[in-house]
Amino acid sequence: MKKSLMLYLFILAILMNLFTYSFYSGELKFQQERYDKTTKKLRDSINLVTTKLADADYFSLEHNENAQNYFDNSASGGKVILYEKLIPVVTEKLLDLNANPNGNPYTGQDVMGGKKFIINKVKILNHRWIIADYNNTDLWGEVLLKYFVNDDESITFEVNQTLLYQK
Repeated sequence: MKKSLMLYLFILAILMNLFTYSFYSGELKFQQERYDKTTKKLRDSINLVTTKLADADYFSLEHNENAQNYFDNSASGGKVILYEKLIPVVTEKLLDLNANPNGNPYTGQDVMGGKKFIINKVKILNHRWIIADYNNTDLWGEVLLKYFVNDDESITFEVNQTLLYQK
């Protein structure tokens, strides 16, 4: 009787080990497949975001080699202006004009309802154009500006077109 009990326990232990092994090997395969699917989804998402970012930055001085070459005047004996340093200078100069008591003059809008218009966001498109977003807390708009880097390295702006959105 003792031998048959030991035999039954031994067979039961082998069956338990066999079922445990098959369960964990199946679980490992399932986890690996799930990991592969998630990794593929994430790679696709990263590629999509990278493509969208490249499309969004298509019109920017940072990615426009022709516009960058405009500032390389070394062939004609002129001065080389680094676009990496120019972008923050132009942006800062335009945003500094927000301190004007009548609002930023390059929004193309006068004070309305006692509220001045200020520029919030600036994007330098190329060697000549800037697009900017402005508001006066009630009304919002966008402006297309021309900018010029003069020989004395001063920067001048000119309003080309402005758009004020309906309330």
